[in-house]
Amino acid sequence: MWADRESEIDYLNFSEISEQAVDVITAPGMLPISLGVFGNWGAGKSTLLKLIEKDLRTSEGLSSRKKKEYILVNFNAWRYQGYDDSRAALLEVIGAELNKEAKDNEPLHKKTKNLLARINIFRILGFGAEGLALAHGVPTGGFLARIFGATQNLVDSVQEEKKLTGSEYQDLEKLAKDGKETMGEFFKDTPQITPPQQIAAFQKEYSEILKELDSTLVVFIDNLDRCLPRNAIQTLEAISLFLFLPNTAFVIAADEEMIRGSVGEYFKGTSNRHQIDYIDKLIQFPIQVPKAGIREIRAYLFMLFAIDKGLDEQDLVKIRSKLESSLQQSWKSEPIKVDKLLEIIDQEDKDNLRQAFDLANRITPILATSPNIQGNPRIVKRLLNVIKMRSNIAKRRKMPIDENIIAKLVIFERCAGASATLDLYQLIDSKAGKPEIFEQLESTENDNFPNNAPSSWKDKSDFIMRWSKLKPQLSDVDLRAAIYLSRATMPIGVYTAGLSEEGQEALRTLAETKKMTSPGADSALKQLPKEDEILVMEELVNKLRQVSSWENQPVGFAGACKLAEHSEQAAKIFIRYLSSLLQQPPWMKAMLKKKTWYEGV
Repeated sequence: MWADRESEIDYLNFSEISEQAVDVITAPGMLPISLGVFGNWGAGKSTLLKLIEKDLRTSEGLSSRKKKEYILVNFNAWRYQGYDDSRAALLEVIGAELNKEAKDNEPLHKKTKNLLARINIFRILGFGAEGLALAHGVPTGGFLARIFGATQNLVDSVQEEKKLTGSEYQDLEKLAKDGKETMGEFFKDTPQITPPQQIAAFQKEYSEILKELDSTLVVFIDNLDRCLPRNAIQTLEAISLFLFLPNTAFVIAADEEMIRGSVGEYFKGTSNRHQIDYIDKLIQFPIQVPKAGIREIRAYLFMLFAIDKGLDEQDLVKIRSKLESSLQQSWKSEPIKVDKLLEIIDQEDKDNLRQAFDLANRITPILATSPNIQGNPRIVKRLLNVIKMRSNIAKRRKMPIDENIIAKLVIFERCAGASATLDLYQLIDSKAGKPEIFEQLESTENDNFPNNAPSSWKDKSDFIMRWSKLKPQLSDVDLRAAIYLSRATMPIGVYTAGLSEEGQEALRTLAETKKMTSPGADSALKQLPKEDEILVMEELVNKLRQVSSWENQPVGFAGACKLAEHSEQAAKIFIRYLSSLLQQPPWMKAMLKKKTWYEGV
């Protein structure tokens, strides 16, 4: 199995892109700067951040820079969602790292602690209406609750590091009820508590600290596109505090389309041009994560299989180096052959690795070009994990199933969709494991798509024809054990292996939705990536196909309706399913009558 997380090792020839980013950060006169690492979910943004960070942590390739001159900070925007103000959280993470760097210099350490104190004042002010009320001496209950819940070192900002205990907080809350004079007395030693004054003081102190540390601060921000619009915009607003300060660089990984959507959601009524302008002002140097093509996915699979087969570190380095060199020369030379790749490793028994590489060669074109995968490295890795999981279960149960057959079925599930997969499995069940349609599909003399194919296959005909030509052929194989294994290892549905985390969460929420007024469903749809909308709807439809009685509205029907309202493409799938029902019960007719997406059906 392969861990579904970012890597510091370059399997996709990203090194050229990471080196370009490092060149920008280290070039004289470029700071301060913000770089955007843009790409779809699973394209490799987080890995690219790790590669840039790794390059900056070493002195190799940096002409006049030394390792100690960089202070590197990682900020996962998604982690703080719902727990803290994103702006204050980012400032505190930066302040804490500066405080750590200055710990051996007492005067400087005092300055960094003051900087952290000022950040807590930002948090107290709340960046909003309650903060402004406080600045004018008008305390609020919401303000007090926020101080206590958000930070444990409030007094670092107002009372010289004396800890605020629970009883002191209760006393403070009681005093707050006495009004303006009591709170004014509490803050008498902190006269500058208006946001403009604190921001100016923060910027001044921050610049002085970096100058004394003689360092460049580089902040890596990841998972911004997973955040709700409010949190995403708050994080970007915090970055704006640093854009005119010396020796600072931000590297921000995000799906540009999702951030643009967050801007539109947060700033109601903005045009597409305004959304683009907003991003352009904050992201000065955009870097697009290159889409992995056939050669990149082939090299990626080779590396994943080499790791799975237990090659030692030396051999892995040799293979990676050879593959990287081959990719860099792809504009003028053919891909490296499997035999050439196997020659450079010292392992005596290479048969298992050769079989894995041969499998990689067969499935690469479909994984790289299928519309439902498009060479997405994370989806590719998840598909391989599904294949490996089923293969391991088959071995434990002593089921004689070729891993190549498992791989072929998993690819069908992901690329053809839930409805087409369900029809495939029904064909296998009804024909004792050997449906005749495979003979028609696999025949080299027939290039026409079979007329007797299930209707759910019609709009997938190009893919299914290409898929049918993948080895091994299935016409002479009893597939009943293979589809039994598939069903046993997919309790949530045939698509969840390929869905993003947000997509899986949306599927779970919508499948349990009972009412059209569900706030949870609304929230899940806001987070649902566009590329997952069709996949989630197909799985919801698959679940509805299992409903035995339509006398009452089943759980999940409202979720499918909400998704249809949200996505035009998903609505088409739901409409096609609804049209297949022999009779619609009264509650369904009444419900659909009000839906604009169902008009004219």
